[in-house]
Amino acid sequence: MKSFLFGVLAGIFSLCPVFAGVNFQGLDLSGDNRLLFHASIAGDAAGSDTQSAVFMSRLTDRAVQQITVFPGKIDLADNGRSLLVRSVFGAALVPLAGGMPAPFPGFPSFVTGNIPSGGREDLLSVSSDGAWLLLIEPKSPAYGDLVLVDTSSGTRKVISGQIERPGRGFPASWSPDSRVFVYCKAGKLYYYSLAIVSPVAEQYRCIGEGKISSVCWGRRGDFFYVKGNTLYSVAGPGVFVRSVYSDFLETGAVAGKLPMNFDPDFDSFWMAPDSSSLVLCLGEKNIFYCPLDVSGGGSAGSSPDGSSADTTLPYIKLPSGACGISVLWPSSGSLTVIACVPQKDGPVSFAWRLTEDTEQAPKFSPLDTQGNSNYALSPDGSKVLAWGKQGTILLDYTSWAPLPGQPRAGNALACVWINNREYIAAGNSLIERVDSSGGRKLICLSGADEYGFEDAAAGRILARNGSVWYASDGTNPWTIVNNPRVRLASQVSGRYRVYLEKQPGFPYENIPMIRNTASTGTAALLPLPAFSQSGQRDVALCFDLYDDDTGLSVVLEALNRFGVRATFFLNGDFIRRNPESARCIALSGHEAASLFYAPIDLLDTRYRIDDDYIARGLARNEDEYYQASGAELALFWHPPFYRGTAAIEQAALQAGYRTVSRDIDPLDWMSRDEARRLGLTGESSPQIIERIMNQVKPGSVIPIHLGAMPDGGDYLFLYVDVLLDALLRSGYTIVPVSTLVQPAVGNLQ
Repeated sequence: MKSFLFGVLAGIFSLCPVFAGVNFQGLDLSGDNRLLFHASIAGDAAGSDTQSAVFMSRLTDRAVQQITVFPGKIDLADNGRSLLVRSVFGAALVPLAGGMPAPFPGFPSFVTGNIPSGGREDLLSVSSDGAWLLLIEPKSPAYGDLVLVDTSSGTRKVISGQIERPGRGFPASWSPDSRVFVYCKAGKLYYYSLAIVSPVAEQYRCIGEGKISSVCWGRRGDFFYVKGNTLYSVAGPGVFVRSVYSDFLETGAVAGKLPMNFDPDFDSFWMAPDSSSLVLCLGEKNIFYCPLDVSGGGSAGSSPDGSSADTTLPYIKLPSGACGISVLWPSSGSLTVIACVPQKDGPVSFAWRLTEDTEQAPKFSPLDTQGNSNYALSPDGSKVLAWGKQGTILLDYTSWAPLPGQPRAGNALACVWINNREYIAAGNSLIERVDSSGGRKLICLSGADEYGFEDAAAGRILARNGSVWYASDGTNPWTIVNNPRVRLASQVSGRYRVYLEKQPGFPYENIPMIRNTASTGTAALLPLPAFSQSGQRDVALCFDLYDDDTGLSVVLEALNRFGVRATFFLNGDFIRRNPESARCIALSGHEAASLFYAPIDLLDTRYRIDDDYIARGLARNEDEYYQASGAELALFWHPPFYRGTAAIEQAALQAGYRTVSRDIDPLDWMSRDEARRLGLTGESSPQIIERIMNQVKPGSVIPIHLGAMPDGGDYLFLYVDVLLDALLRSGYTIVPVSTLVQPAVGNLQ
């Protein structure tokens, strides 16, 4: 019997780097040579969850079976008959009727020999009926193939190559009837129809320029596409079959004009169920409700004379750092907008309901968020499922009041509706099927506080969560058992002896070893990588904020999702212009350092730079940050634009500051005009990531520029998820700059 005090372990893990490697514990060997063991990949102090699972291996053939499954992400699959569960250990299918997890065919999985790595669960896009899914199969740090997979058979088909690996969201969108999907590649949109037996070449399936945020499917099957300030509509996916060789825009119609130009890098939109209006999110800073002129001639939100009336549109000013915007919009009833702000103690959610009164103009009013951070509307729009670290709760959509008998304590990791009456709730211990009256049915165990073999010949596997014990023979579903007889754990059978051997740390911290005592030979239970990375592999990721906070919410959301702590360099001009953003950085738990008091080139001969000038500039920036945030800057800096001298660095050292240097320059600070002026061919963000991964080494400092360019650009911060994932999968630990550069103690005046 093996017991794991996960509360204690979680406290230990919270002090660890984001990814130190897979840790194995709890070896328990049965008399018939079945080995139980526990594998985990630790979260970190930024709040990411430790992902773990219990496995069983038959040592006679070394086959590995997963018996608990961590629900990092869940989706309905196999036409709604199964649950697709993903974690860093791969993807598994679990029958909704209850059963043991089985590896998803054609998908890399720990039990089929794939070595778990750091980084995120791979993003997927599952069709509405659960019969198909799309994934990006990595071919390099920033590029991969778009692959279509049949969830029943695992049959795979490559749809397109050299697609940018997804950042915040998957670069494809399914039609409601699961017959067509649209995908983005190199700034252009393409469609693919499953109804076409022999699809035509990709170039003839191009819709136009844009990103996946430029498109939205209506619930009636209508397709909407935004370009500039024009909204186009296409009446149903069948039109794609008929428009193989025609201009896409000729097959559609103008559905309305937006009150401002749409930027697919930062903006998004949601269509009303009846397609008569939309919600427009601008840069994750403002939300607008825009009625459409269905007569076809006017603008969204325009006045009867056609003049702009965007000042009268109902809107929400989002809190600084807001991300993860979602819209709940039932077929009958007003819409609700949800936003989330990552903080060091966990995400804080906000909600607003659009209220429409015949005597007053429509407006957004705040709602209580129940302390949860995730929300999903039931298919019929009558109920809302809310979940997060506080557990799950079911709300009546109209009144936003909790329904009786529904609150459930404990960390709810993932949830999904099955139908109007039932949903899946997945936590650290159990994955359950829940009905609206509160009834629960076990689908699978997601974890185990304790496990072992039954004290009997050919004993079953036993597992405990809380005070409840469960049993399974490894094939049939888990069932509750009373008065279990758990055999004492053993590492020896009549044929084998098992033990743990320490490893360098990436990708394994240790590994189960098998000694054949009936013959000769000792071998690792699992395949060892062809490489071994030992020693410190820390790199620092830092973000420079000169005068604009564009991209801050994108970066904070990504860092929170990956559980990574980074460093933000701010100057006084930025702090004065964006005090809420400075406070948001302080509340997020990330490190804040100095970028001097103004974004000036310290090598410019117009300035008289001496020790006093540097000391006063650094001290003034400290005061600006404290006044805005109530927090202190860390005592290190880098000169604006990384332009300094040894004398400037020495002056900063005398003021108590250590100077940070970069060893990789992404060149993401360069605008298109600057690149043209210097005769340079600008790299795309995926190309920059490929170059970074070729140049990075232990101890590297990788700076990323935040803020909008005057003439636009291809922003690296929009791909920070891809960079984080590539670094972690390569075995690097991402740390704040202070971990690499210890502040010096200078002369305090």
